[in-house]
Order: sequence, then C-alpha cells, then structure tokens
Amino acid sequence: MSDVRYCERCSYLFLKFFLIIYATIFWLIGGLILAIGIYAEVERQRYKTLEGVFLAPAIILIVLGVVMFIVSFIGVLASLRDNLCLLKVFLYMLSVCLILELLGGILALVFRNQTKDLLNKNIRKGMVNYYDDLDFKNIMDFVQRKFKCCGSEEFTDWKVNMYHNCSAPGPLACGVPYTCCPETQPGEVPNTLCGSGVLNKDRQEAGLVIHARGCTSAVFIWFMDNYKIMAGLLLGILIPQNCHTTKDCNHRNNSWLSLASAHVLFWTHV
Repeated sequence: MSDVRYCERCSYLFLKFFLIIYATIFWLIGGLILAIGIYAEVERQRYKTLEGVFLAPAIILIVLGVVMFIVSFIGVLASLRDNLCLLKVFLYMLSVCLILELLGGILALVFRNQTKDLLNKNIRKGMVNYYDDLDFKNIMDFVQRKFKCCGSEEFTDWKVNMYHNCSAPGPLACGVPYTCCPETQPGEVPNTLCGSGVLNKDRQEAGLVIHARGCTSAVFIWFMDNYKIMAGLLLGILIPQNCHTTKDCNHRNNSWLSLASAHVLFWTHV
C-alpha cells in the first residue's frame, strides 16, 4: 500500500514540475513575442504606408503574444499554487482557444469564396505599396516562395504596383518580383529581373518563366490537401481534454495529467 502511495506521489510531482517548466517556457516566449509585436507596431506607426490592420503582422504578433502570455501565466500560477480551480480555468481556456481555431478554419473553408475575395482585396492594397511597406513585402515574398505562386488572384495583379505597371519607366516595368520565379540553387545569386516582361505574356507563356498561379488559390489548395490531418489533430487534442474535464477533474493526479497533456499538445500545435 505504501509503495502505491509512493508511486502516486512521484507521478504527481513529476507532472507538476513538468507543467511548471513547460508553462514557464511558453510564458517567457509569449512575453518575448508580445515585446517584439509592440516594437514592430511602434515602428509601423512611424513609417507605415498602409492603414489596414489586416496588413500589419505586428498586430498578429501582439494578439498571439497576449494570448500565450495570459494562458501560460495562469498555467504557471496554477502549477505553483497547486490550485485545482485555476487548473480548470487553464484547461477551459485551452479548450476555448482550440475550439475558436477550429471554428475559424471551418468558416474559412465553408465561406471560402467570400474569404478569397476579402484576401484578394486586401492583398492588392498591399501590392500597391509593396516596396514601401517592409512588413507586407517580407510576408508576400515568403508566401510566393513557399507556395510557388505570384500575385493575389493571378500574376497580372502586379500591374497595380506603380513600378511593375507596364506604363512605368525603369527595368521593373511589366515585370514581377523575383520571388515569383523558381528558386535558385544554393549559393547561386538570384536574378532579380527574372520576371521582366511577363505581364505582357499570357498565362501559359508566363508559366515557363515564373509561377503563374495566384497565391490565394495556392494557399487554399494547401489547406484543402491538409485539412484532414489538421482536423484529426485538433479532434485528438479536444476529445481527451473534454473526457478529462468531465470525468477526472475531481482527482488531483488526473487533473494534473489532463492539464499537462493539454498544454503540451496545444502549444506544440500552435
């Protein structure tokens, strides 16, 4: 009997300190992300050329940092105080965050046409000031490289930019950014004018030089190809949490186990 109690005590202490360490790490990471977001937003307000919040990644960093900081802080406090009430609050907050994330993904897929229209509208606004807003430029370059795409709805969207419009003077006229072109080999210097003149070509001809498909379509195709994995992962996280909440939260060890597993799974997924 004493051996059983000793094992239970050891498992309880292990889970408690594991959750303390894990929550503290993400609490500090949340604080760091929040600080970076605030700094980036201050710089954006000083030099911004875009008014839309949608086009400000600093806002995303601030929101993510605040959520991580608050949720992880409650986890740290609950772990240190050994307070089951706070542990339940911590678990419920994780569940709410995951449910909202799941609902957001479902709504975006169900209303994908409206979502694509909204994205295309805002992305084109950003493309107008592509070279003046470094936040948007970095995001657009990353998306075009990652998803092998160009522009918003199609590569001809780059006509909205004053430097790439065919009526503009200079070497960029009638071209697209070099991030629309296939990636170069490691160590090879990229040709920044590889997309020169493609806006005068049709889609098939331009596709021989650049990635001609639009980025919103490319991103949605990626989500559609991976939605089963994402939905399965979210359900795998939510179902155990709800089971632990309804059945086991009256037992200390089971509560610690549910909170530790929920916290690990949630922040690993994020």
